[in-house]
Amino acid sequence: MIVAAALPLVAEYGAAVTTSQIARAAGIGEATIFRAFQDKDEVLDACVAEAVGTDHVLRELATISLDEPLTGRLTEAAEALRAHMERLGTVIGALHASGHRRGRGPGPGARDGDGTGKGHGDGDGPPRDSRAESFAILRNAVVELIEPDRAALRLSPEKVAAAFLGLLFTRLQTPAPDADAPLTPAELIDMLLHGALHHPENA
Repeated sequence: MIVAAALPLVAEYGAAVTTSQIARAAGIGEATIFRAFQDKDEVLDACVAEAVGTDHVLRELATISLDEPLTGRLTEAAEALRAHMERLGTVIGALHASGHRRGRGPGPGARDGDGTGKGHGDGDGPPRDSRAESFAILRNAVVELIEPDRAALRLSPEKVAAAFLGLLFTRLQTPAPDADAPLTPAELIDMLLHGALHHPENA
């Protein structure tokens, strides 16, 4: 409850957020925060862990109906993953811009950095091995969405899922001029499933 209430405030104010603001947002007394967390830095570290963790987006991916067409499933997955990446970027960016550098240590209310049993180490973001593990967890969730169409695919669902995530994350992380806007989710999925050629069989 405390971390959920704190996240939007951290995204807005970064490390300048106060525990009194968090308490008001959570509808609790400020003293309650310090019964769950040692200090404000520990609250901020828990917010980083929640933003980086995959639990929320995995729950959203699990709600996508396998009865939908593959394009519909992947479009919903793209939107859920986009929201996850934007939430992560907003929280990490706000804390980084406001000078928060403390690495998260163990303590009440703390969770593993990516929800997979790995800690962050130093700094606000997860180490590379943690990112790789998170990518594998997300890929497996996308594989489950693709699996019903295995017979219709030229590549395995595992390879299609990895390509989907690679295209999506590149789209989200690569700035583009206004005149060269990134692919929309629909364009990205069309490119993934059908390629860039009008008539690939004639190439």
